[in-house]
Amino acid sequence: MLFASCSNNTKIACVGDSITEGYGLACQSKTSYPVVLDSLLGPGYSVLNLGRSATTLRKKGDFPYWTCKEFYDVFVYQPDIIIIQLGTNDTKTQNWDSASFANDYQALIDTFKTIPTNPKIYVCLPVPVFKSKWTINDSTLTKWEIPIIKKLAEKNNLSVMDLHSQMSGDGKYFFDGIHPNEEGAKIMAEVIARDLKK
Repeated sequence: MLFASCSNNTKIACVGDSITEGYGLACQSKTSYPVVLDSLLGPGYSVLNLGRSATTLRKKGDFPYWTCKEFYDVFVYQPDIIIIQLGTNDTKTQNWDSASFANDYQALIDTFKTIPTNPKIYVCLPVPVFKSKWTINDSTLTKWEIPIIKKLAEKNNLSVMDLHSQMSGDGKYFFDGIHPNEEGAKIMAEVIARDLKK
């Protein structure tokens, strides 16, 4: 992968699953949330989409982000900021384990902290699940996963981007109840851009 950007730009790596990659969008390269975020932030920023569909945060999930090319690309890119938006696929029945999720999330934070640019890490509370599918569900997200992410953010002194509550009324922009359409991706980008500018 060629990472073309001005050396003085603030480089942002968007780590995530299909919601980050832009699953279901007619043109991911133009309407996925990282691309829209790049446009919203304007000159001085370079945003890279490193989302990979179906991935889990857990190392022993059915498709761990850890094993993907995108994971290694984070290190090649040498970002100044990393936005983690993983966890939706971890709510699947076969993937969920609260202790492993917490341990592997901490491991991901620790691993990204080894990048020489000393990136600022933001953790996202995943977007709501408006309709259960593939055993992905909002109950596990709200009862277990989000409290774990909040606790880890506090422990590691990381900023939290609360996509879950800020998009709770945007179900009409999720074409299958899980993945945002173009308007949903735009709202995601707007929420994240606001948080980055705080």
